[in-house]
Amino acid sequence: MFLFVLALLILCGFLWNYKGHLKIADITDKYIFITGCDTGFGNLAARTFDKKGFHVIAACLTESGLTALKAETSERLHTMLLDVTDPENVKRTAQWVKNQVGEKGLWGLINNAGVLGALAPTDWLTVEDYREPVEVNLFGLINVTLNMLPLVKKARGRVINVSSVAGRLAFSGGGYTPSKYAVEGFNDSLRRDMKAFGVHVSCIEPGLFKTELSDLVKTTEKKLVIWKQLSPEIKQQYGEGYIEKSLDKMKGNTPYVNLDLSLVVECMDHALTSLYPKTRYAAGKDAKTLWIPLSHMPAVLQDFFLLKWKTELANPKAV
Repeated sequence: MFLFVLALLILCGFLWNYKGHLKIADITDKYIFITGCDTGFGNLAARTFDKKGFHVIAACLTESGLTALKAETSERLHTMLLDVTDPENVKRTAQWVKNQVGEKGLWGLINNAGVLGALAPTDWLTVEDYREPVEVNLFGLINVTLNMLPLVKKARGRVINVSSVAGRLAFSGGGYTPSKYAVEGFNDSLRRDMKAFGVHVSCIEPGLFKTELSDLVKTTEKKLVIWKQLSPEIKQQYGEGYIEKSLDKMKGNTPYVNLDLSLVVECMDHALTSLYPKTRYAAGKDAKTLWIPLSHMPAVLQDFFLLKWKTELANPKAV
């Protein structure tokens, strides 16, 4: 009986692996739309999928990002300026894409645009510190999706939402983590709603990667600005030397950062081209071996490990 069960498990594993390698027949007639292509994952994705033969429509926030990307890609790739927080800009962009793709529809929508915002203990922050990440990472993503969805449904295509391991575990105060938790919820509801229309919806959960988003200098500067504006009472509660120790620890986290951005783009590629795309993709060694497994553990273990790892290790004084 044991050998039978073991053989059955091995067979199921083989079939599952085989299904994961089955690809769609042709990509040269398919359009994909990617947000946040100035730098990082979006930029690499636009260049990679252009080389593969997709008709890529790459949205950039800045003119400089747009110009640089266009110089590195083929004439087949289209670039456009897009601020995902501007409803009229999003609506005009969707209409332009509709005119471009015609009856084929939009095969792939990759919601990649995002910002980090301020990272600091919650009692250092105001509601304004939460606003930008939520506006970009959540409402911007939702608005782009709702405007592009009719085109994706026409193609019976794919929606790929770039979340984060911070959408599974709360590392620090600020708007980034709440925005990514909400993206996970939106992704799941959208996935279930779209099944009836043959649209696959996937979520990518990168670990810590070296991108503009995770720029240590900018993150440090934001934290210092917030610290300097804190009341003497809050500073006293956290103790003398707290900010220095916190920033030193932040620098010490660099060994955990993944340098190979193609790990995320490979997940996007599978979600776009596999006959059986995954529901979720963990990207990065740290995501696969630590953060995602930890997200399934009891809260008491999560708290223990995260409080050991996170930046704020200096012990605040008792209030």
